[in-house]
Amino acid sequence: MKTLIIVTHPKMEESLINKRWVEELNKYPEKYKLHQLYENYPDEIIDIKKEQELVEAYDKIVFQFPFYWFSSPSLLKKWFDEVLLHGWAYGSKSGYKVGGKKVALAISAGVDNEDFSADGKYRHTVIEFTRPFELSFEYVKADYQKPFVYYGLEHNVSKEWIEKSVPLYLNFIDNL
Repeated sequence: MKTLIIVTHPKMEESLINKRWVEELNKYPEKYKLHQLYENYPDEIIDIKKEQELVEAYDKIVFQFPFYWFSSPSLLKKWFDEVLLHGWAYGSKSGYKVGGKKVALAISAGVDNEDFSADGKYRHTVIEFTRPFELSFEYVKADYQKPFVYYGLEHNVSKEWIEKSVPLYLNFIDNL
């Protein structure tokens, strides 16, 4: 079964790593279905029914995005608010349409891993910062997996560092 990758990057043309990940994922259309939110909704008006049908069609879903202000880009939050509705994603008569699906985050982070620790600059781990995602997916009875996080992109944007991430990311997705 193919994996749905929902990519949310407001400036994809300027991205180095997210653009590279998308480029690589597009080489395997038999394995991955890419869905870029900013490309599909440049006006940020989301087709809720279309999104719900897309989610229903896949058993594994990855949300790929850069870590913005210790969270996701705003369109992804809007997507959650508008797509994961009562009566569809949760509620006694919803059928929990996301329930049982494997769901994970794939995050590109500018700072180094050490900065996201109890003793680091930000005093919390990425796991702690992404707890609202985890709780939201638990609430809709999805099978939330630990995120894939690739660090250090603010100071190391070398081709080698970016290329090192590609097989790690593909392996993460394939082993969900």
